[in-house]
Amino acid sequence: MSVAAPTLESGGHRITASLLALSDAVAAILLAADLLVVCVSVLLRFLFNAPVEWADDVARGLMVGSSFFGAASALARAENLGVAFFIDMLPSSPRRVVDSMGALLVTVIAFYVAFNAMKMGWLTTGQTSGSGLPLEWTFYPMGAGALFMTVFALEIFCARPIREIVAGILAVGLIAGFYLAWDFLAPDSVPSSGTLMLIGFFITLFGGLPIGFALALAALIFIWVEGTLPGVIFAQQMARGIDNFVLLAIPFFILVGYLMEANGMSVRLIELLQRAVGRMRGGLNVVMVMSMVLFSGISGSKMADVAAVGSVLIPAARRSKQNPGGAVALLAASAVMAEAIPPCINLIILGFVANLSIGGLFVAGLLPAGLMALALIVLSIILGKRPEPAAEVEPRAEVSGLWSGAIASFGLIFMIFFGFKSGFATATEISAFAVVYAIIVGSIVFRELSFKTAAHSFVQSATRSGLVLFIVAAAQSLAFVLTLQQVPHAVGDLMLSLSASQGTWLFMLLSIAVLIVMGSVLEGAAALIIFGPLLVPVAVKLGIDPLHFGVVLVVAMGIGLFAPPLGLGLYGACLIGNVPIEQTVKPILGYLGLLLLCLLVIAFVPAISTALPRAFGY
Repeated sequence: MSVAAPTLESGGHRITASLLALSDAVAAILLAADLLVVCVSVLLRFLFNAPVEWADDVARGLMVGSSFFGAASALARAENLGVAFFIDMLPSSPRRVVDSMGALLVTVIAFYVAFNAMKMGWLTTGQTSGSGLPLEWTFYPMGAGALFMTVFALEIFCARPIREIVAGILAVGLIAGFYLAWDFLAPDSVPSSGTLMLIGFFITLFGGLPIGFALALAALIFIWVEGTLPGVIFAQQMARGIDNFVLLAIPFFILVGYLMEANGMSVRLIELLQRAVGRMRGGLNVVMVMSMVLFSGISGSKMADVAAVGSVLIPAARRSKQNPGGAVALLAASAVMAEAIPPCINLIILGFVANLSIGGLFVAGLLPAGLMALALIVLSIILGKRPEPAAEVEPRAEVSGLWSGAIASFGLIFMIFFGFKSGFATATEISAFAVVYAIIVGSIVFRELSFKTAAHSFVQSATRSGLVLFIVAAAQSLAFVLTLQQVPHAVGDLMLSLSASQGTWLFMLLSIAVLIVMGSVLEGAAALIIFGPLLVPVAVKLGIDPLHFGVVLVVAMGIGLFAPPLGLGLYGACLIGNVPIEQTVKPILGYLGLLLLCLLVIAFVPAISTALPRAFGY
């Protein structure tokens, strides 16, 4: 059920291409407005002791709107993540039918979100939030973004040959008709709504349906089969999933990553590292790991970090006659390590859904990340070769002020950590000032960030964060349905009973296995949103430190996210490095095996994760 199709930026879709430009503009403007609201609010509170009561509500509403418009733009460009491993095995004719079914389902889901978000806006007209702002201001922008998404999805579906369109409609109609006939003729033998939800989820997921839409469809199957819940509950839960001030740190930290790349900071930092250690044994690989460590301490998006580092160092690996598949594998392994480095968005998401201290998770991840980085560096030196003089990697161009780039980068890292420790601002507010810092450095200090490139960075960030937050919203709707079925309670009882007879070590190993498998099957955020609230309370009951357990979950999810053959992160790294995934499988398995050993050490030596949080008072 892949929705692979031409993007809508070509001249053949002029009306839709204009809508895409409008969607980009709205998403970027809402994100910029959010940035302005947060920065002004913090400055007024800090300088004049005059907090703005409505600032949080406005910021959350702007984020919901920006997320759905950004997700619509991502859909138009076919950037949605889906599991393609199984669908790629099908012959061409069945593959086209499954693709058509997926495109149709995406259209139906997007329309259902748009309709019920608009309806929810109408139903909440006249109601206000705690600060007095109208509630419909959240739902109408969400509905408008979902409506854009519907138009783009319909355009993608209708762009297919008429035979595939008819086949897709007939196939979906036959499945729905079969269920309705079964329910009419033998209702007692029909599987439960929970069973049908799980069947539908895994079939559509492995059929290539984008992960966010597969999660949303699973929740909708339960709602449709049960017939007792109104559709507006679905829209309300999706909005509730991302209507939180904490999550606003996600688009801001992603934006920092794109601005770093646009303002020249990333090029300066990587070039400085190349000159410092690039000529040692395995030097280029050491540079890659160190670059991921530093970039991940600034940007929250691992794929943005992979793109920034990979776009410079993968071509350098080719010029130095290294195996590009091995270089991409190390890049992916470094991204797994970087999942524990703040301000990783998955740490933010886990802290939000599991009610953990985000600052505490940030500090708890430092030593585990250091252990994994050290292991990768040592392995790189052992397996690496000293570059020959003729194969020395030269800079792509003369770059002035390498040290200024390094100082600017470390200044940004210092600002992030000082902000957390001092209590000057929350994670979201710190991320907002990190954006302002990156803009000032790029436009005034380096003079490389023009208005056009900054605007493009805002569009990229709104699109990327829209992808992530749409998955978060859809996962929240599914988590709501799972709660109605008392799945968290059942999972907790099962885990407690197993641990009571076998010990906490079994619970820890099972948790690691679940997150690795589900991190591979799902996108990382979805795995954490669904399983974080299930497992963290059980861990607390068993006496496991929640910050320690949270770091273990995030690293385990990262291993799954970059594990072949399903890991979506590995596919993204291969696309960035322009390397077939087959060339990366053997080296990535070696690196992931090393990281798994590190994870087991982290899991069963809690002091690695808890020493710093205790020292800093978390």
